[in-house]
Amino acid sequence: MKAIFAELQLALMLLTRLPAGHLSHLPSMGQSAWAFPIVGLVVGAIAAGVMTISSGLNPHLAAGLTVAMTVLITGGLHEDGLADLADGFGGGRDRARKLEIMRDSRIGSYGTLALIIVLGLRVQALAIVIGQGSAFWGLIAIEAASRAGLPLVLRALPAARADGLGHGAAQVSWGRVVLALGLGLGSLCLIGGMAAIWIAVAISLIVAAISVLALRQIGGQTGDVLGAMQALSSCAAWIVLSAIQ
Repeated sequence: MKAIFAELQLALMLLTRLPAGHLSHLPSMGQSAWAFPIVGLVVGAIAAGVMTISSGLNPHLAAGLTVAMTVLITGGLHEDGLADLADGFGGGRDRARKLEIMRDSRIGSYGTLALIIVLGLRVQALAIVIGQGSAFWGLIAIEAASRAGLPLVLRALPAARADGLGHGAAQVSWGRVVLALGLGLGSLCLIGGMAAIWIAVAISLIVAAISVLALRQIGGQTGDVLGAMQALSSCAAWIVLSAIQ
C-alpha cells in the first residue's frame, strides 16, 4: 500500500505543481505512470470547482478562468510540450535539429500559433458546454481520460533521447498500462452515452496520430510529445462534447 501511495505522490509531483509531501522511497517514473489519470481527476475536480464558482459569469469568461486554472495547476507542463513539439517538428531540418529545438526554452512562431489555436478552441468549446449546463463532470472525465493513453505510449514507443522525462518514464509494465487505460475509460462513464464513446474515439485518434508523427520525426517519444498529446487530446475531447451535447 505504501508503494501505491508513493507512486501516486510521484505522479502528482511530475504532472502538477500541487503540494504532494515528501517521498522516503522514490519509485521510478515508469512505476507511477498508472496514476496519470488519477492526477487528471484531481486537476479536473479543482477546475470544476473554479467553473462552479464562476458560473454566474459569461460562459466564455468562466471557460477562460477554468482553463487558466488547469494551466496553473500543471505549471503549463502540457502546453509547454505542445509549443516545443510544434517548434521542433515545424522548424527542424533533421532529427537532431528537431530535438535541439524542442529542448530550447525559447518559444518560436510555430509554438506560439499552436498554443493560440489549441487553447482558443478549448476555451470556446468549453464555453459552449458550460452554456448548456453540462460541463462539471466533463471537466473531471476529460482531464483523466486525456492522460490515460500516455503510459501506453511510454510502453510502445522508444525514447527519442537518452535522458529526459520520456527516457526516465520508459519501461512501463503492461499491467500499469492496462490499469491507466481502465481508469481513463472508467472516468468517461461520468459523461456517459454516445458522447463518452466519441470522446474515447477522438482521444485514441490523437494518441495514434501523434505517436506515428513522433516516430517519423524524431524516432520516438519525449516528455514534450506526451505533453502535446495530452493538450491535443483534451482539446479534441471538448470539441466533440460541444458538438454532441
